[in-house]
Amino acid sequence: MTSPSNGSSSRIVQAATRLNRGELVAFPTETVYGLGAEISQAAAIEKLFSVKGRPKNHPLIVHFAHLADLDYWAENIPDYAWLLAEHFWPGPLTLILHKSAHVPLSVTGGQDTVGLRIPKHPLALALLAALGPHKALAAPSANHFGHISPTLASHVEADFGNQLGMILDGGACAVGVESTIISCIGHFPQLLRPGGILHTDIEQVIKCNLSTGTAQTTIKASGSLASHYAPVTPLKTLDDSSLINYLDTLLQQGLRIGLLIHSQKLQALFTAKKNVHCVLMPDNPQDYARQLYTTLRALDQQGLACLITEEVPEGAEWLAIADRLQRAGHRHSSN
Repeated sequence: MTSPSNGSSSRIVQAATRLNRGELVAFPTETVYGLGAEISQAAAIEKLFSVKGRPKNHPLIVHFAHLADLDYWAENIPDYAWLLAEHFWPGPLTLILHKSAHVPLSVTGGQDTVGLRIPKHPLALALLAALGPHKALAAPSANHFGHISPTLASHVEADFGNQLGMILDGGACAVGVESTIISCIGHFPQLLRPGGILHTDIEQVIKCNLSTGTAQTTIKASGSLASHYAPVTPLKTLDDSSLINYLDTLLQQGLRIGLLIHSQKLQALFTAKKNVHCVLMPDNPQDYARQLYTTLRALDQQGLACLITEEVPEGAEWLAIADRLQRAGHRHSSN
């Protein structure tokens, strides 16, 4: 991992200063861009919820710099949580733990639990370190609540304009989808959201299977609503045969359609068709994830009647992508 350049170092100092005086700063992580407020700044936390349009009972993930500070932010930490933190941090893994007294209830949505992670991006780590000892950032994704997450600084600028104190530009996010969220409340860990770390890799480290499904827990976690990560344009995810039939029906109505596919056979069928804006996505999950939100944002600006995505393959490597597509289309799933 490279260190920030001298130019970015001065920007980091400026950003940390702004955060410590209660301003909001957007910053890059390896997953998506975050919208940060220093967690001891009550007015900044209030402003974060307001600017983002986020319900106050929806918890924020707390980002901090050093593994040694985990028991400053959390208490009653099970051994398997320490094992996961030591193995995967810095990285795209969020652990839900009992919060310590240092975490305000405004950050946790009123819960006695908190989501914690150490991001794996040189600018994010430098910014967190520059805040000072025992400082942390409450940081959801830097977009309007429920909409497509940002993976470029330009995405943040498009959503918020000059509403933020500063946007740190760290280039394109390397992972492209949000962190995996694991509940560490109780004797056995539970997968609350698939993400940048495969659940199968987590199971190998802790030597046990993860339970799944948020219906089994009362814990609220970021990005767990049925509708999330959604474009304004209606989106449907369909298998190949359903996709072909549905698209033909829409084209007969003269509608302009965005098509997101990873199969070259489908590209051959539709790439030359009038009124079809066809995007061939990578056929490997890592590259697909990196391009997903940028592609959805671009298609959402085309004035299309509908977006159709080809169903992705089954398996652990595609689980986070399938989850994001399902939530992105949920708002219109009954239409």
